[in-house]
Order: sequence, then C-alpha cells, then structure tokens
Amino acid sequence: MSKSKIKYTDEPLGNVKIRRDFLPSPDELVLKEETVKVTLSLTKESLEYFKKEAKTHHTQYQKMIRVLLDQYATHYRHYSD
Repeated sequence: MSKSKIKYTDEPLGNVKIRRDFLPSPDELVLKEETVKVTLSLTKESLEYFKKEAKTHHTQYQKMIRVLLDQYATHYRHYSD
C-alpha cells in the first residue's frame, strides 16, 4: 500500500452548488417508543449494580433495566406463541 502524502493547493473549485441540509436532526434519530410508568421494588444490590453499570457506560440505569426487560419479554414471547 502506497503511503504517498497528499498535497493540497489553494485553487478554485469550479462550479460549486450548495445543497440544503437533508440529514435528519439528532432528535429525529432517537427512537421514541411508547412507555408506561410503573412502580417497581428492586433489591438494594440490584439497584446498586445497575447504577454502577450505567455510570460506567454513560447511560441511565432505568434505560438499562427497561432494555433488559424488553429483551426478556421478546425472548419468551416467541416461545409462548
């Protein structure tokens, strides 16, 4: 593989057209799922574990628990159908 250095010049680019930004905004990239608020009692150890892991991965512990429950439900829903 050749590692020749690219040499840039300050030459005119020619006939350039500026295009309107067509990419979605960051808000549009976030999937919004319907959620329902519930009250759930967890053991102290479980809660501490999820809070520690969430901090390590820069996320919310509630989101981690929700994803875990979603995956569990999806897995076992397949077997009950």
